[in-house]
Amino acid sequence: MVSTRQWHLASRPTGEPTMENFDLVTVDLDDPGPGEVLVRTLYQSVDPYMRGRMRDAESYEEPWDVGEPMQAGVVAEVVQSNHDGYESGDIVTGELLWAEHAIADGDELRPVNPDHGPISTALGTLGMPGVTAYFGMLDVAEPTPGDTVVVSAAAGAVGSVAGQLARLAGARVVGTAGSDEKVKWLTDELGFDAAINYKETDDLGRAMAEACPNGIDAYFDNVGGPITDAVWPLLNVRSRVAVCGQISIYNATEVPTGPRKLAKLIESRARVEGLLVRDYEDRWGEALRRLSTFIQNDEIRYRQHTVEGFENAPDAFLGLFEGDNIGKQLVQVGEYEA
Repeated sequence: MVSTRQWHLASRPTGEPTMENFDLVTVDLDDPGPGEVLVRTLYQSVDPYMRGRMRDAESYEEPWDVGEPMQAGVVAEVVQSNHDGYESGDIVTGELLWAEHAIADGDELRPVNPDHGPISTALGTLGMPGVTAYFGMLDVAEPTPGDTVVVSAAAGAVGSVAGQLARLAGARVVGTAGSDEKVKWLTDELGFDAAINYKETDDLGRAMAEACPNGIDAYFDNVGGPITDAVWPLLNVRSRVAVCGQISIYNATEVPTGPRKLAKLIESRARVEGLLVRDYEDRWGEALRRLSTFIQNDEIRYRQHTVEGFENAPDAFLGLFEGDNIGKQLVQVGEYEA
């Protein structure tokens, strides 16, 4: 039997979450049953979509129950295995718990190959965010050479990969981000053609028009809100909009209603399509192989913002809404020796 700590949902937040919505609990775990493994968490992901699971409302993911442990993407080390596919010491990833240790169904885990890069990338560029960017950009936004592509939240885990994929496809890429440091990273290191610090721009519509003088052919939307409002008038005929996230309203108690924008779609004949990465489960291998090659060839670069200590996991999550991170936001829970 292993004693471990878990973060539970203490209460449902109204507006932006606070530490009062989290409860650190110590529990005892039984030995793994047939087909199960006991794992020790090394890295835990925090992601904006988790805000929706704190809300008791219908969505594409089931809400978390108050008083129960929350879930997250995790990279972990197998401690004890009753599954034929894993043995002690193996590194795995899966959707587990905000916990230092967990019992998992071995069939729901995937092995992590440390030879492909730092194991933490299995939660970032070589994990759900990278795969989301891959299919959202290449299958939904469909950039072609000479296109102008705009990516919002471009310095985040998804947006940074999406923008680089558009650049590799031959497009002119414009990103939005919330600090001069992020803007510099996008243009100087990732190869974006232009980037806008939306927090320091008095007239976002004018800034977007100046950055996109030939209009916008594809928009990868992670944010919604005023940034999307600035993009909308610039959509070209037959443009494509991939709606990946709407972080600007995740903490809203009521969804704001603004000027009606759909008339623009008649003029532009634009296609607007929502994106869920789970729709591409049967093609994850394709995405990971190509992303891994891009990284090895230095064609895609990434950053990780790592918060140390399991006790700081809620702080890391709350920091997403303050824009603290550049690249993927992670919590390092345990030590790993390659």
